[in-house]
Amino acid sequence: MSQIRHVLGISGGKDSAALAIYMKQRYPTLDIDYYTCDTGKELDETYRLIDNLEVYLGKKIKELKAVQHPDENSFDFHLKLKGGYLPSSIIRWCTQKLKLEPFEQYVGTDPVVSYVGIRGDENREGYISKKSNIQSIFPFRKNIWSEDVIRKVLNIANIERLMDLYVSIDLEKKSQRFEELLMSPLERSFTMEQKLHLLLDSNVKDFNRLVFAFLKGTNYPLAHEQYFPLVENDEVLVRKDIFRILEESGVGVPAYYKLIDFEVNNQKGQYARSRSGCYFCFFQQRIEWVWLYEQHPEMFYKAMEYEKEGYTWGQNESLEDLIKPERIAQIKLEHLKKASGKQRTASPFLTDILDDAEEIGCAACFI
Repeated sequence: MSQIRHVLGISGGKDSAALAIYMKQRYPTLDIDYYTCDTGKELDETYRLIDNLEVYLGKKIKELKAVQHPDENSFDFHLKLKGGYLPSSIIRWCTQKLKLEPFEQYVGTDPVVSYVGIRGDENREGYISKKSNIQSIFPFRKNIWSEDVIRKVLNIANIERLMDLYVSIDLEKKSQRFEELLMSPLERSFTMEQKLHLLLDSNVKDFNRLVFAFLKGTNYPLAHEQYFPLVENDEVLVRKDIFRILEESGVGVPAYYKLIDFEVNNQKGQYARSRSGCYFCFFQQRIEWVWLYEQHPEMFYKAMEYEKEGYTWGQNESLEDLIKPERIAQIKLEHLKKASGKQRTASPFLTDILDDAEEIGCAACFI
């Protein structure tokens, strides 16, 4: 068995950057390899964040590319192979070709634990590799284990084995309630998600110890580890913690998250970018396209150049139409209306004003 590798992907966004800092602070004995999948179409602010992180971590962040030739751009290379067909929310070939395939090639057949920066206030699972040698861990969540692990652990066929482990391993505090929950079969009125939450609410650390012991009889990478420090993790980190970690570390929050003032029809508002990823990401909201046009016009016009032969980044609207003065005013007014309908905070970040801005996105680009 090869030695287990611990890896953490830096997307250029706040969550993965904060996770890298958090892991260095909390688990300095873990030898983690950091990588980033460079599409060649990132914002300058993304590259500055990666540079700042390398200084803080004292370690090189390995750059993964989807093409081998140094003079070729990963996105443009695959766009040609797709005959100019732009990626979209329906056909997200960019995720597969520019992010996931380079990552899995980088990993190869080595047993790998991959740390993912999904927060405790998010309701999404993120990327789970179908390769058996890659295991995902979520340090910011109450449940650090991936969905596939939980399905195996809480499968009704494994209740007897769980009870044997419960009796034999050292736990912080054995309780009748925890034991009853372990023995409770799943039903329509008692789902796996409900059982998981109740077990975690009862004792997070003991649940982690039980899962870690269960993994010994599986093919997961952690089955071969004698000790895993995150078993003792019971912290839950949410959005405000992420910004705090970035600021206090000195790495800083990527500049594209910070709100910029604008005025339309004698009304004042603010906009920013809510996500990392390519500057022409099709998951952007229209107000983010306007932000790009006004803050990085050179990148906006580059994005426009890709729109040809009927292919556009947004549904039913080209970038050429989007930047007509009357359309920009309309988008800004719609943004103001949406923002006013949300609970305003003192935060200087768009993601704290428009919470739903983070609810959609690419599982690889957006962690």
